[in-house]
Amino acid sequence: MLASSSLSSSLHYFHSPPSPTFQNLKSSSTNDLLLIHKFNTPFELKQLHARLIKTNTPLSVLPLTKVASVCALSPSFSYARHIFSHLLFQTQQTSIWNSCLRHFAESDFPFNALLLFYQMRLFDVLPDAFTCSFVLKACLKLSDVVNGKTIHGFVHKLGFASNLFLQNMILNLYGLCGEMGDAMLLFEKMPQRDVVTWNIMITQLVKKGDIESAYGFFLRMPERNVRSWTSMISGFVQCGKPQEAVDLFMKLEDEAVRPNEVTVVSVLAACADLGELDLGRSVHEYSKKSGFRRNVHVCNTLIDMYVKCGCLENARRVFDEMADPTVVSWSAMIAGLAMHGEAEEALWLFSEMIKLGVKPNGVTFIGLLHACSHMGLIDEGRRFFASMTTDYGITPQIEHYGCMVDLFSRAGLLQEAHQFIMSMPIKPNGVVWGLSLVGAKFTKTLIWLKKQQNTFLNWILLMMDQTHPQAEDISQMWDKLLVEMKRRGYAPNTSVVLLDMEEKEKQKFLHRHSEKLAVAFGLMTTPVGTPIRIMKNLRVCEDCHAALKLISDIANREIIVRDRNRFHCFKGGQCSCRDFW
Repeated sequence: MLASSSLSSSLHYFHSPPSPTFQNLKSSSTNDLLLIHKFNTPFELKQLHARLIKTNTPLSVLPLTKVASVCALSPSFSYARHIFSHLLFQTQQTSIWNSCLRHFAESDFPFNALLLFYQMRLFDVLPDAFTCSFVLKACLKLSDVVNGKTIHGFVHKLGFASNLFLQNMILNLYGLCGEMGDAMLLFEKMPQRDVVTWNIMITQLVKKGDIESAYGFFLRMPERNVRSWTSMISGFVQCGKPQEAVDLFMKLEDEAVRPNEVTVVSVLAACADLGELDLGRSVHEYSKKSGFRRNVHVCNTLIDMYVKCGCLENARRVFDEMADPTVVSWSAMIAGLAMHGEAEEALWLFSEMIKLGVKPNGVTFIGLLHACSHMGLIDEGRRFFASMTTDYGITPQIEHYGCMVDLFSRAGLLQEAHQFIMSMPIKPNGVVWGLSLVGAKFTKTLIWLKKQQNTFLNWILLMMDQTHPQAEDISQMWDKLLVEMKRRGYAPNTSVVLLDMEEKEKQKFLHRHSEKLAVAFGLMTTPVGTPIRIMKNLRVCEDCHAALKLISDIANREIIVRDRNRFHCFKGGQCSCRDFW
């Protein structure tokens, strides 16, 4: 709290000379009324006041709000009060000072609102509910919980404890400043609550990462509005629970609540994480009908969703329809092209972005470096990495260094990758070392990890074989495909199987790889000619890659596989990665 004794030292007043206009004030008689709005200091106000007295002009012609603003934070505060006492009732005086408070609270210097409030208290100006609201607004902008607690005390002392608007502001301040204990206590003691009260608690708990408590409040709410649903949906997305976000969105639709732009962005982000293409398309159609297509945040999330669901053309269509794409839009599209093996297009798009004067950021360069890495563009990758600092003043982060290590390693430049790691100005993490494939120690470790992962995959697939209701049909479909594949020259690449087993067992193991079974199942259950989309969290092995190229031609289907690194689009016996991944 600002003590009264320290307040006067915070308020200072410079006795600047009057402006030329006021130097001529005594000799002026016809322009008095024009001068009443031109004072800018207490000194000039006093000159004008003296002139009005001499000319018998009533003080009511003074612009009282300006009188207050000129004197608010100066020793002339009492002088302004003296003027007001001749013209206004007490409540009217408070209203004038409230105008100043509001202006200060909404300005770039909200601390002035606190200074004025303590000035008012020092000179016994009676605050009202509006006074408290403007000061609390300043506290919120400043995240000042110390003075906020002082104002909370004034609210109770002045008899405003039942004012729900003020209580919600205080609750929001406590939550914003991380004082969740005080927020909980205030919430439980509030004599009345509205939907805003509940939403504040949910929002602040979500920001703190306490999603379970937030959901508990959501379930207890006597009534919910679209903000309640949106806060909870976005909270699940932020906490890495996209499925829960989608499930809650489905319930929102059952409640006939109309989603807003923020809701759409959140559920599209969840769809991107889950690969929920059908729901994502439905939300896209809803956003069009609702007039959200010009919302840049919606468009950016749509691009990301379509990219991650393997629909690059749809993402590009959204991007091309944007009237004013931001650096986020360009970066998302560049990253999407890189993930789908369209490196040349990604680099071309970057050049167009620069021509239009859009300044890239760190995320833009992650997309560019990924594009170079996935297509083996060594020299281009080096140039982009260097230009980050020299041309755009962007300091490389661990993600950029990881991209460069990946670029060198994929190209077989292991010595350069190692030297690059050793020269990094920041400590390399496990991901960077894992990408490097440098040294016998790391190679042995990675082989061991691959063995463990494959064993785990085998267990999962065996469980699927035993429990899937269509396991026999899937197996028969795969056998039919295998006959035609072998007729076209396919031979199982058992070198990718690192387990110690007989050759026939290795071939059987290969045939149970998840993407092969997923393709067989897709061919059985989807309409002829429709794309088959597969998601997995491991890298596609060489044998599956060769098999899926053949199957795309045999079945005349587009097969899109999203692995942990990128997308592979198999079509007509070819892959978008051009066999470099």
